[in-house]
Amino acid sequence: MNTGAHPYLLALQEATNAHDLDALVACFNPAYRNRTPAHPSRDFQGREQVRANWQQIFAFVPDVRSTVLSWVANGEEIWSEWEMSGTRRDGTQHLIRGVIIFGLQDGQAMSARFYLEPVDADHGVNADAAVRQQVHAETSP
Repeated sequence: MNTGAHPYLLALQEATNAHDLDALVACFNPAYRNRTPAHPSRDFQGREQVRANWQQIFAFVPDVRSTVLSWVANGEEIWSEWEMSGTRRDGTQHLIRGVIIFGLQDGQAMSARFYLEPVDADHGVNADAAVRQQVHAETSP
């Protein structure tokens, strides 16, 4: 556990690692808005979707663990870097990393901009190849 983290982040991390769904959901305001800028169709509002998402995660990654890697707060806004790992029921690795920017009110998340992504296990794609794939370059200079 990251004992130096912001109290909100500690509560969220502890609830996740304890697999305490009610405590986890209580970290979010009923009017919570989740934005996923890289995948806008995944945006949602309300903590019931938080509950539904985490019910699935706890069911399919029974040993899921979260770690706050770093964070900074500016008033009620917290920029946080996370790693979530575990083993899925099918035996494959579950590993996601990234940033969540929380907007807090009265100790609960009112909003988040969510940038967590699965870690790419493709060890054969270097930076040059990844850029070419992104811009669909057919030849390299």
